Amino acid sequence: VQLVESGGGLVQPGGSLRLSCAASGFTFSNYAMRWYRQAPGKERELVAGISNSGGSTYYADSMKGRFAISRDNAKNTVYLQMNNLKPEDTAVYYCNAFIGVHDYWGQGTQVTVSS
Repeated sequence: VQLVESGGGLVQPGGSLRLSCAASGFTFSNYAMRWYRQAPGKERELVAGISNSGGSTYYADSMKGRFAISRDNAKNTVYLQMNNLKPEDTAVYYCNAFIGVHDYWGQGTQVTVSS
């Protein structure tokens, strides 16, 4: 299993970014996917999740209305569109898949929101 995130970077408050996570090594369309984030000195927290078909999504309260998770099963990729970014969104963002009894993680992509 391999998960590779991309799309992070430095953005001003109010700006937008789209993160991507390319998955391989498993049948992507069979599994729900999640985005987590971890800010310095804080615990990793769930940002959003999406069902295997993409028909059901979940968001943490602080992300509702600003973030949108989606997936393209033909491309084995899950996305996180982030709008109206705030300084408190600064964190490393991780893609996650729970397969069998194992949690799999990507290497993370840094998102920094600063003027």
